[in-house]
Amino acid sequence: MMLRINPWLTLLTIVMVPLSPIAALGVMKSSAKHFGNQQELLGKMNGFIEEMYNGQSVVQTFNYQERAKREFEELNRKLQNSSQSAEIASGKISPITSLVNNVGYAFSAVIGCLFVLSGRMTVGNVTVEPGQKVAIVGPTGAGKTTLINLLMRFYEINSGEILVDGVNTKEMTRKELRNHFGMVLQDTWLFEGSIMENLAYSRDGLTENEIVAASKAACADGFIRTMPGAYDMELSKGAENISQGERQLLTIARAMASNPEIMILDEATSNVDTHTEQKIQQAMAQLMKGRTSFVIAHRLSTIKDADMILYMENGDIKEVGNHDSLMELNGKYAMLYNSQFA
Repeated sequence: MMLRINPWLTLLTIVMVPLSPIAALGVMKSSAKHFGNQQELLGKMNGFIEEMYNGQSVVQTFNYQERAKREFEELNRKLQNSSQSAEIASGKISPITSLVNNVGYAFSAVIGCLFVLSGRMTVGNVTVEPGQKVAIVGPTGAGKTTLINLLMRFYEINSGEILVDGVNTKEMTRKELRNHFGMVLQDTWLFEGSIMENLAYSRDGLTENEIVAASKAACADGFIRTMPGAYDMELSKGAENISQGERQLLTIARAMASNPEIMILDEATSNVDTHTEQKIQQAMAQLMKGRTSFVIAHRLSTIKDADMILYMENGDIKEVGNHDSLMELNGKYAMLYNSQFA
């Protein structure tokens, strides 16, 4: 992964790793010498104590107590000095290795900044190719919908940039930007009027044949033709005279009719039964050829085939990869996936 991001920074890291033990090697040798001396003196002192204890009657007979005390104090002083030297020497190892590691970190940061400033490297870049299916997953409140709102410029970004075909979206008008996108929200929205008028809302100049074709692709044509008046049926306020699943199908058909380059689906099949969902997934797979799509999903079974999966948490993208690579990573995405199928 590091090599793919930047080979030069990877090389710098590889060079700095062996420098840490090399820098500590001299201190380790000195520390080993002091510890060896410490053990030798400890052995001498323990031997002296044992001799004095076992031969205490002789010590007392010849009045050797004061001399023994002085010899013990001398051995104890040497042991104390040796122990202090050993501990001081070993205590230097951690700061030295930390210093080398921090120097390497500083070098990496400086060189990385220079690469970014010169345009040879990007920060927080997520490089999506035309025609790819990108899934955005994560717990509730992770920032998935916010990311979509940033793509559509419902929110203005404070830093960084979003490029569409290499053009900064801030340099486009909102109309120009949104002409690239089709969007299906989790919460359906339809206005009072006929089904045909609602489907034609997505783009100027749509013909009836284009609208019917989009409805068939979204598996909506079948239920529309069973309604009184078919495509001319009048929807009530909030489209309350049709079911929630049917409303969702109409919003998907409307997005398909706009024929966008990029499709955004925010839990677009959340209100559709499993059988209809399978039909929509098949139709969408056919329709998505040559288009880029962003899919927000809570049911992870629906996005296993995505080219790229972004796992979000607390407003940040934590993991990036396809389903297999993220499962192999055994990180946050794998934990979320396993929690749904345990």
